[in-house]
Amino acid sequence: MAILNASPLTASPVVSEPPSSSNPGLPVSVRNLEKSFGKQKVLKGLNLEIRAGEIFVIMGPSGSGKSVFLRHIIGLEVPDAGEIRIGNELSTSEAIGDHYRLAIVFQSGGLLNSLTVAENIGLYLSEHRLKSRDQIAPIVRDKLALVRLSPEVGDKYPSELSGGMRKRVAIARALVVDPQLILFDEPTSELDPLVGLTIGREVLNLNQRTGVTTVVVTHDRDLAFGIADRMAFLVDGELIALGTPEEIRAFNHPILQQFLAAEFK
Repeated sequence: MAILNASPLTASPVVSEPPSSSNPGLPVSVRNLEKSFGKQKVLKGLNLEIRAGEIFVIMGPSGSGKSVFLRHIIGLEVPDAGEIRIGNELSTSEAIGDHYRLAIVFQSGGLLNSLTVAENIGLYLSEHRLKSRDQIAPIVRDKLALVRLSPEVGDKYPSELSGGMRKRVAIARALVVDPQLILFDEPTSELDPLVGLTIGREVLNLNQRTGVTTVVVTHDRDLAFGIADRMAFLVDGELIALGTPEEIRAFNHPILQQFLAAEFK
């Protein structure tokens, strides 16, 4: 991909209104994070801060520990050492869900083919009996609109949608909790460049419209440089570089420069 090569994506005017003050993004603090699986050390003493409301991209070659790091942020993995704090809570705290609203969009999307799009989006609310059916329907329509899908899409099944539309539905499903922190795992994987560009714009639009703290794991260089406020570059579980896209491009590290060379010559 070379579409986003030199300049950031431009968010659509449809989301130009300021973020809602009732849904502030959450800061994330990572301190001395370490994780091993057997004899393989996957994360090696990571330290970084993710600012409330920013788009923070975690980038690096395959096998660098990006997705494992993401799973630690959302609390799906327990570190061997160190900690992650989301707001004032440890990411592994059982109480974090009582205080904050978190969501993740997995690489596969994780949609259930036996349910309609609307049923997939409203599943969390119905399963936990948080809303009645009549209350869920307008919420589903609102979330579809946020990712610029028509209400009629709600009646379809995931198998009837294109790859890009399934990604949007997965994002809409994550939005039903009005998250303060949303994480994306390889959001443009298995998509052609033009569809990947569209998904990048959706990530930007949602961040600007809601003020949600957005963390994106990707090896897609164009996506990373097109949407990031700041970026972290991992190699073999170590934090090699941290900064704005401009600072990352200029950082003099051979592996980082080799990684970027194919797209940023």
